[in-house]
Parts: sequence; structure tokens; C-alpha cells
Amino acid sequence: MTIYPKLITDALATVMYAGKKKNIIESEMLADQPVINGNKVEITLIFPRETDPFLKSTLKAAEAAIHYHVGKDVEVTIKTEFKSAPRPEDDKLLPEVKNIIAVSSGKGGVGKSTVSANLAISLARLGYSVGLLDADIFGPSMPKMFQAEDARPYAVEKDGRQLIEPIQQYGVKVLSIGFFVKPDTATLWRGGMACSALKQLIADADWGELDYLILDTPPGTSDIHLSLLQTLAITGAVIVSTPQQVALADARKGIDMYTNDKVNVPILGLVENMAWFTPAQHLDEKYYIFGKEGCKNLAAEMNVPLLAQIPLIQDICENGDAGTPAALNVASPVGQAFIALAQSVVTVTNRRNAEQEKTKRVQTHDTTCH
Repeated sequence: MTIYPKLITDALATVMYAGKKKNIIESEMLADQPVINGNKVEITLIFPRETDPFLKSTLKAAEAAIHYHVGKDVEVTIKTEFKSAPRPEDDKLLPEVKNIIAVSSGKGGVGKSTVSANLAISLARLGYSVGLLDADIFGPSMPKMFQAEDARPYAVEKDGRQLIEPIQQYGVKVLSIGFFVKPDTATLWRGGMACSALKQLIADADWGELDYLILDTPPGTSDIHLSLLQTLAITGAVIVSTPQQVALADARKGIDMYTNDKVNVPILGLVENMAWFTPAQHLDEKYYIFGKEGCKNLAAEMNVPLLAQIPLIQDICENGDAGTPAALNVASPVGQAFIALAQSVVTVTNRRNAEQEKTKRVQTHDTTCH
């Protein structure tokens, strides 16, 4: 007996798929034409998802139908594919996130990640729903700072898509590329690969409803920043610097990156980190080892708010390394400083939303990261 494709498709047309209450052919589940080699037949069926409750029964019914209608000696191989819902277009990403705040710095080593982590925790302590995306692909620090280096986010199914579930720690939803790579291994990726990984953490994650999504951006200005600006409509940027003149010079570049005509992301304000050194035993003493009020002066010059001055205290470093950020201790001077920062961010964000139009994504012909 010669087997030809119509015999197979006619047989499959007798198999009902309970998920749609139509037969396999009407449900457009047959991926392509059956592959026939003598009495061997191979078909591929497409299911909505791997967890389809009707998968096994449908496969058995399809094989039985071919044996019944074509011949019981036919050797049947059935492969499966799964159809996920498409990723939303960029303009429709994160519809349940009210405010996206980029925490940025012109240079490394000014404590940007420390500020990001403690700001996120402080906002959560104030009662807001908060997410934190570690966008520093090449130097992720949030797994350590949140005492979650062993965490491995898992996938959840939502609206027909497999999404990454952020971990939850200290009341904050956190995602970082550091959860997916070995902590002692360098991330040797070209710019396009890094941007693709970052976009997956944004678009293929179940962030849910958030009042604030904090972006801990890499230092400087790079492909990663461009990718963020192309992908998300950022509500505003918080610029972190130390009072040191060399840091302030780079902070100006960071401000320019967000405020130039092609980007137009509002600057919510500046944070002066390591504003002064205070010995743990003498909290009333201040030593201005990096200069005095440099950020305060820059904020006045650029006509943007100075959101906070964070002192340099040994506990900040120790708590960050231990995975217990200083903001967890709201009774401490540093904890109070970060709560004050969070309150300032809420105030300036509300004012920005009341007085300015929503930020638009950056449109560019540069496809390196998009």
C-alpha cells in the first residue's frame, strides 16, 4: 500500500482537539506536510504550551487514527512544538508599571548600586510596590547585595507566555543577569548579546503591578543605556555622584545623556553619595574627605533638586557585602538618610508626572542593541 499525505491528513481530521473543540486539521495544529518514507510517517503537531492538559491524549488519538484509517503496520513518529504568545511591542511593555526610574552615574565607584538597592528597599518600606532591575550586565552586584547569590529565578506561564519570575527579597522584586551566570565568571559578551539579555530581563519577566521599577544602570554611557532608552519610556533619572570634582565632571555627562534633544528624560535630581565621612563611634563628626557640597553646587547650577546627601559610614559597606543593605535598619542615621531619599524621589516623581508629558522611547536607526 502506498501512503500519501492526504491519507494522513484525512486521518488526523477525525481527531478532535479538546482545547478548541475542533479537529487537529481545523485547529491548524499540523506544522507542515507529513514526512513519508515507505511505511514510516513523521508528523509535527503544534500545541499552545508544554503544559497543555490535552497533549498526551491528543498524541495517542492521532497515532491511533493513523493506524485505524491508514494501516496498523504504519510506523508513526509524532513530534511536538509549542506556540508561545508573542512578546508585546515595545510601546506596550510593562503596562502595569507606573514609574520607571533610572539610577545612573557618569563614572564607576561612586556607589550607584548601593544607592539603587537602598532606594528600592526604602520605597518598599514606605509601602510602595517596587521592582529592581540590575541593568549592569557586565558587573551585576544585586545578587550579593540582596543576599541572593544562590537564587535561580524560575519560569511561570502567563497569558500564553513563559515568563521569568523575579525573586523577592526585602519587599522588592529583583532580577539580575547575575542570577544566570556563575559569580566568579567574567561575562564576555559583545554589545548586542548584552543588550539582548537585558531586553529579556525586561520584556520576558513577570514584573506585575509596580509603583516603581528602579533601573541600576552601568556606569558611564554605553550600548546598555541606549538599549534601555530604546526599550522603555523612562519616567526620570536620578544621578549619583560623590562631591569630588572628577566625579562631578562625569556626572555632567550623565545629565547630558538624558537631557539631550534625542532622549528628553527628565532629571529627577542628584544624590551626593559619600558626602562626608562619619566615624561609627562619633556620629556627630563630619570629615569631608572627597570635598564639600560638590553635588549641592552642581544641582544648583543645573537647576535640579539635590535629593539627598548620604554619609560615608563603615556600616554601609559592611551591610552591602553581607547582603543586608543599610536601609533595612531604619533607625540608623544611614537608614534614615535613605528613607529621606525615597520620600524625595516620590515627591519629585509626582511633581514630574503632574507637570510634564510622559517620556517617549528613543527612536533611532541604530540597531546594535535593538
